[in-house]
Amino acid sequence: METTRQRLPAAERRESILAAATVVFGERGYAGATTDQIATAAGISQAYVVRTFGSKETLFVEVARRAVGRIEAAFRSAIEADDGRPVDQRLGQAYLELIADRGILLALLHIFSLGNDPAIGPVGREGFLTIYRLVRDEAGLAPEDASHFLAEGMLINTVLALQLHDCDDPDALELVTQACGGDLVRFRALAAG
Repeated sequence: METTRQRLPAAERRESILAAATVVFGERGYAGATTDQIATAAGISQAYVVRTFGSKETLFVEVARRAVGRIEAAFRSAIEADDGRPVDQRLGQAYLELIADRGILLALLHIFSLGNDPAIGPVGREGFLTIYRLVRDEAGLAPEDASHFLAEGMLINTVLALQLHDCDDPDALELVTQACGGDLVRFRALAAG
C-alpha cells in the first residue's frame, strides 16, 4: 500500500527547520554549519531552507531568538508556578531542564561567542539583557542576585558544554557539584536528557 506524505503547515515546517538548525549549529558552530546540513537534518530541501530564511546568517539569528524565547517561556512558567520554593531555585531548575537539550546549550554558547559579529552580536546582547530584565523585574531578584544567577547559569553552560559532569577528575567533579547545587546525580540525569 502506498502512503502519501502529509504536507506540514508552513509554521510547523519553519519550526522543524529551526529545531534542526539548533542541533546543527550547536554541533558544528556557525562557521562550520551549512544550510545543506540543516536541510538534511530537517528532512527537506536546501532550497526550501534558503527560501524560508534567506541566508544562513538570518537562520542563525532566528535560532538565537528561538533559544531566548524558550528561556523566557520556561522562566515565566517557573515564576508563575509558585510551589513554595524560592523563585531563584525554580528558575534554576527550569534552566537546567531546558539546557539539557544539548542543541540549545551549544547554540547559546555559539551565539555568545559571536558577540562581535555585526548581525549576530546585537541579537545575542539583546537576548541576554531580555533574560536579565526578566529575572530582575518579573522574578523580583535584586540586581546583584540576578547577575549572580546569570553567572551561575553561564558556569553551568560551560560545565555541560565541556562535559565535565562525565569526567573522572576530582576537581572537575567538585566544580560540577558546586555548580549544580550539590545534586550531581540529578544533574547528570538532566545532562543525559
